[in-house]
Amino acid sequence: MPKRYLSIWFPHFATDRLVRLHPELWDNPFLLYAPERGRMVVRASSRALSKEGIKPGMVVADVRAILPSVEVFPDDPAAEGKLLKDLAEWCLRYTPVVATDPPDGLILDLSGCSHLWGGELAYLESITTRLHKGGYDVHGAIADTIGAAWAVARYGRNNPIVEPGRQADALHALSPAALRLDPFILQRLEKLGFRQIGQLTGIPRTNLRRRFGDALLSRLGQALGTEPEVLQAVQPAPVYQERLPCLEPIRTAGGIEIALKRLLEMLRERFFREGKGMRMGTFKGYRIDGETVQISVGTNRASRNVAHLFKLFELKIPDIEPALGIELFVLEATLVEDVSEAQEALWGMGNSDQAAIAELLDNIAGKMGTKAIHRYLPQEHHWPEHSIKEVTCLEEQPETEWRTDRPRPLHLLPRPEPIEVMVPLPDYPPLHFRFRGEIIRIARADGPERIEQEWWLQTGPPRDYYQVEDESGARYWLFRLGLYGGERNQWFIHGFFA
Repeated sequence: MPKRYLSIWFPHFATDRLVRLHPELWDNPFLLYAPERGRMVVRASSRALSKEGIKPGMVVADVRAILPSVEVFPDDPAAEGKLLKDLAEWCLRYTPVVATDPPDGLILDLSGCSHLWGGELAYLESITTRLHKGGYDVHGAIADTIGAAWAVARYGRNNPIVEPGRQADALHALSPAALRLDPFILQRLEKLGFRQIGQLTGIPRTNLRRRFGDALLSRLGQALGTEPEVLQAVQPAPVYQERLPCLEPIRTAGGIEIALKRLLEMLRERFFREGKGMRMGTFKGYRIDGETVQISVGTNRASRNVAHLFKLFELKIPDIEPALGIELFVLEATLVEDVSEAQEALWGMGNSDQAAIAELLDNIAGKMGTKAIHRYLPQEHHWPEHSIKEVTCLEEQPETEWRTDRPRPLHLLPRPEPIEVMVPLPDYPPLHFRFRGEIIRIARADGPERIEQEWWLQTGPPRDYYQVEDESGARYWLFRLGLYGGERNQWFIHGFFA
């Protein structure tokens, strides 16, 4: 069977990931930055910003000089790599062979698959349409070779489907950059006047090798199909699932509990063999009337302790309605992580703080929901609202120390809220302020503490923070934005002390 490949390209992959997390950024110009040689450099720009001519490689300070209102965020290659792998696993529903093409693409071997969707065009449209609906800007192309599909997806302007055996025609008018060459080789080709791939195909191989080395010949051969190229396909995640059929339909809570314990013990044996533990799990019951009932739990760290996991599920067993009876039980660990031997040893130790904390948090989450629990770690940023980040795992460790040289409020507002104040003199704290319709009179105050913006990211007025206490003893964290008497002078409340 002849090979056919689909190349998927996400032109704004990094920024699309951020927009999916923060939909309010959809129409806003913003960029992602990373340090390079002592300066902050643009790694990716949003769709709105790309229209302004802002490209990767530009200096952030220069961009802010052109567009002062642009928002900036740190680049996160690890998160982008994980998302790309997740998308590759999602594409396994279309073909069993999918590979990531970092930093912003996927390669699918669709040989023998496209007819199930009614042809290659319908196959391509099905994938790209669903990715568009998911919030991604996406382009795709199909060809006999990985190189040709890659080139047409990124540089093609006409038909995204290259007919079998016609990759040379499809590549003829494209730029040499479509061959996935190093910038150094592209610069040499540019200096020598090579503007199209078709100009290279008629030159003897010995001449090309002498001037440009083997890399050019290899990429050209891979695109035309004269040299092989192997995909490093992603492997589908293993399914951690156990099934328990019943001789007689189960109608009682006691019977459901017995089935759950047995399934947990069966799953634990596999966890021990593979050194894994459950982070999220789903317990399903298939009723004889054709309906399915289920409950799900999550843990703060991977666990294979049957007693602990049973307690988490037990809280939700009353939600299972057996009706006429359940004839099949299924337990699936939907999220699995590695469990170290040191971590496993903690379960039998009464003085283990980490194990006790994990159990306590799991029990709270089971009763109040996972949204009731938040864990924060410090970040290296000046602005208080950016100096912390929320994490979901107990195992993640801080990259920097918590700041303790200055007092900080126990409750920090996600966004500072504007207030009306009465100030007697410049650089003095307010005498009173109005917050949410209530006038609060200040008895004591301390400050100011000036916090500047990070000049390498953005410019703007500083903040002067004051700790104030009202007549009843409640303490607040207020700040004035900008220097006293300036045009943008405003007051905000940012937090509450214990």
